[in-house]
Amino acid sequence: MKSYQDLIDIITLKKQSSNTFLGKNYPTTWKRVFGGQLVSQSLFAAYQTVEKSLQAHSLHGYFVDGGSIHVPTIFKVENLRNSRNFSYRSVIAHQNEKPIFISSFSFHKDEKGVNHQIVLPNVLTPDLLLTDLQQAKPLEKIHPHRYQRLIKMHPHIFEFKPVGKALFLETSQSVPRAFVWFRLKSKLLGPYSMHQLFLAFVSDYHLLLTATLPHRESLSVFQTFYASLDHSIWFHRKFRIDQWSLLDIESPTASQGRGFVRANIFAQNGKLIASVAQEGLMRPYNPK
Repeated sequence: MKSYQDLIDIITLKKQSSNTFLGKNYPTTWKRVFGGQLVSQSLFAAYQTVEKSLQAHSLHGYFVDGGSIHVPTIFKVENLRNSRNFSYRSVIAHQNEKPIFISSFSFHKDEKGVNHQIVLPNVLTPDLLLTDLQQAKPLEKIHPHRYQRLIKMHPHIFEFKPVGKALFLETSQSVPRAFVWFRLKSKLLGPYSMHQLFLAFVSDYHLLLTATLPHRESLSVFQTFYASLDHSIWFHRKFRIDQWSLLDIESPTASQGRGFVRANIFAQNGKLIASVAQEGLMRPYNPK
């Protein structure tokens, strides 16, 4: 992606009927549909069927099959319930009339209530850190093929600044905890819902790699097959995706070929803006 408009073009679905939408695919180098794309597109579809006064506060999805980037994706929305303050929707993404992603969404009107949160971790601020691509620059001479692969896989409209070594460069085994600052490079115009859609897309980065940190001797980053199995997001407070946010990731457990990861997302001013949870496959890559 060369500009954030490229992502808007992917997220913005074409309306086919009152509850059916058609979507393009993010051209991944691995030729399978990117999980964050399906999450953000499904959220967009659900948003088209609720009142303008409502905002998404939670979503939960299952990746039931691997989609192809060469096949258009159809999104079908079901209206589950509307109440005075909440609306609930389910969305199923199809390719070739088969489901590849099943999700549910809850929307809520603004309400006043009690307020508390955990504290922003005491880590280096983004102005003191290198981006992940700056850290990877020495690979251009040492491992040019790997470097070019990293460049092609990177969503260049976003900027990531790891606190410590970039996860894809880490070779030593360590505790499954990571901190990554991120933001959209350009100012994003549009409603708050667009910032949620962009966060839904980018929230699928860095998570599963954190679950591999205690196992780097047996799970090489580039010789491991990764696939998201499910993905959940809770939106707590309003934010801007074009301002720095901290992804505080931990993996409590990994077993039976699966890694479980959860993350808190903080704005740089300390506000807890969202939480994410994901489980995914992590198995040695077998090209056969």
